[in-house]
Amino acid sequence: MAPGKVYLVGAGPGDPGLMTVRGMELLRGADVIIYDRLVNPLLLEETSSHAARIFVGKSSGNHSLPQEEINDLLIRHAYRGLNVVRLKGGDPFVFGRGSEETEALATAGIEFEITPGVSSAIGVPAYAGIPLTDRRSSSSFAVVTGHEDTGKRRRSVHWESLATAVDTLVILMGAKTLPGIAAKLITHGRSPETPVALIRWGTTEKQEIATGTLAEVRDGCLILETPVVVVVGEVVRFSSQLQWLRQMRLTAETRELVDGNQLQI
Repeated sequence: MAPGKVYLVGAGPGDPGLMTVRGMELLRGADVIIYDRLVNPLLLEETSSHAARIFVGKSSGNHSLPQEEINDLLIRHAYRGLNVVRLKGGDPFVFGRGSEETEALATAGIEFEITPGVSSAIGVPAYAGIPLTDRRSSSSFAVVTGHEDTGKRRRSVHWESLATAVDTLVILMGAKTLPGIAAKLITHGRSPETPVALIRWGTTEKQEIATGTLAEVRDGCLILETPVVVVVGEVVRFSSQLQWLRQMRLTAETRELVDGNQLQI
């Protein structure tokens, strides 16, 4: 029997409407779906009734399966001649360990395909009304992890350089380490008054936004629980007037209220 194929598919940051057309097509035709914690459950409803669904989600300090076992799982099902969708939150190649999984597949001689997704680094700020670039205040941005692999011999995030290297910083997986990161940024030249936004469950119905300054983050006065995307920079100021998602919800609530009152008349 010829091996099947593995598709690494980005599910986007939460809103199921952000799934790509190609990604949805692959999801509906898969024999096996191996999915992560932050994948919206509504996407799984699009799968075939015969498809196997396998959860391999990770959260801080709690991994349902080690990465090596996830790699083996992909290979094992592909060797059975099945089409496997590895459904990953955001984009597979943006802090998604997609490179590790594709490397394992290539070594095993398994054919694979990458279907990019909307990264939370891009999608979440947009849903919070925060443009990462603006010709008046931000000509550059960087996406960094706030949680480096402890097994690495050397750290690869140099906060002393990043503090002033770009206009806007987007920090993923940094909720627990954020006060320390803010302290490093301030120590190495970033103004304590730099605006900061913490966005929890971005692009979903549970989206929360907390804004303040870098100094408030450093002092532990600005906190949200995971999953959180953090934006540091002057572009955060746009959020107060560009929160289109919040306005859309308020408009919908107003319409429901008006319709309800009309029914009572």
